[in-house]
Amino acid sequence: MAEPPELQRRLGLSGHLARLEESRQQPGSWTLYVDDTPQSHLELERPDWLGFEYVRRIGHAADLVAPDGAPITAVHLGAGAFTLPRYVAATRPGSRQQVVEIESDLVDLVREVLPLPKGAQIRVRHGDAREVVAKLPAGLHGAVDLVVVDIFSGARTPAHVTSLEFHRLIAPLLSPRGILAVNVADGAGLGFARSQAATLAHVYPHLAIAADTGMLKGRRFGNIVMYASPSPLPFDTMPRRLGSDPAPAKLVDGAELVQFIAGAPVVTDDRAVPSPPPARSIFVTKRGS
Repeated sequence: MAEPPELQRRLGLSGHLARLEESRQQPGSWTLYVDDTPQSHLELERPDWLGFEYVRRIGHAADLVAPDGAPITAVHLGAGAFTLPRYVAATRPGSRQQVVEIESDLVDLVREVLPLPKGAQIRVRHGDAREVVAKLPAGLHGAVDLVVVDIFSGARTPAHVTSLEFHRLIAPLLSPRGILAVNVADGAGLGFARSQAATLAHVYPHLAIAADTGMLKGRRFGNIVMYASPSPLPFDTMPRRLGSDPAPAKLVDGAELVQFIAGAPVVTDDRAVPSPPPARSIFVTKRGS
């Protein structure tokens, strides 16, 4: 009889401890933690259901980038538990997807415990996101419909994947209808988020952001999802989608977005910093919940 897979692993590059935990109340409901920071949630039998609010906001972009059910080409920078690649595979069968992850030990842990769906066209590329993006095949240039940037080392986004130079490497990948979705974590004052929006606005002619109103007012630490595209964003239904979510959010664009960005510096390599760390009280881990 085969031994059950181990549910945690020390990551070789960062030294962080990654563990997968299944809910006792909801079998098949899994959460990935890295040093006790929740990184991904996955319903194994329902890959088209997204648990984390910021992931649902990225999922909306995946829903709107092409006609319902049509396959797309997607690149995911940061693997987590492969929640979004599984979502795209479930909602858009036949999609071609690339997942870039620097922590090979994390990929191995997730695939051993929570295997990827059979038949899904999901290719994993191991390495630093910035280095891998610079070397992606020429055939992907101008062909990618969705790029997701959700890169964290522990609870923080590394500085080198927040800069103008980094985003200029991504931009040539996007198809004319392509959408870049970036998960940005920030807290009081939103200085980091505002500078990230300013940086994206420097690269792309079309930009919008989504977050709950408390987050937009800088009252708490949380996530802002930023969307950018070379073409007008197909977001006619996005305000309704965000507003009807269990954790309602607001779409900010146009003049309101200009005001949000006003005065924020564009981030270049020589001034890039990691995202701010959350307070320890932000994440309360209840093992076995």
